[in-house]
Amino acid sequence: MGAAVTAVSSNGTHTFTKPDRDSITLLAGLGVEGDVHCGETVKHRSRVAQDPTRPNLRQVHLIHRELFDEVGEAGFDVGPGRLGENVTTSGIDLLALPTGTLLRLGEEAVVEVTGLRNPCLQIDAFQDGLLKQVVGRDVEGKVVRKAGIMSVVRTGGVVRPGDPITVELPPAPHRPLERV
Repeated sequence: MGAAVTAVSSNGTHTFTKPDRDSITLLAGLGVEGDVHCGETVKHRSRVAQDPTRPNLRQVHLIHRELFDEVGEAGFDVGPGRLGENVTTSGIDLLALPTGTLLRLGEEAVVEVTGLRNPCLQIDAFQDGLLKQVVGRDVEGKVVRKAGIMSVVRTGGVVRPGDPITVELPPAPHRPLERV
């Protein structure tokens, strides 16, 4: 089976988790309709405090379902929407995608990958010790962020669980994902 959407989530208020939905609607240049992070400029509170005029490169947050299995083996109970993501995927290595990758979600919606989510201490407030599971270091000592990727909406549309995901890589040379 190919890459697919396994869950969609949104929330109109600033809370860490987002309830699962039957569908979400992506709005071009804005994000998830009705979600607190929807907009052309930054919506994350810490970023708004720094500079509210910066472009919103974090309109749609995607996490791979396989991460839930990985942290589950370490004793954590995490499922769709629980880490604040909008789209939970399966069958695709999100973290290996280069910056600028286009992801078609279902028949209409297209998002462009902008970078890695930078996990914060709220993850430990959600479940103590979970932050160390989603941020670590590789054998060379470089920081590894596993809490998903961020994107902007290029083409709007409705996204539902079960929708296929099609990947379109940008022209080479590819730029690895950095935190946004």
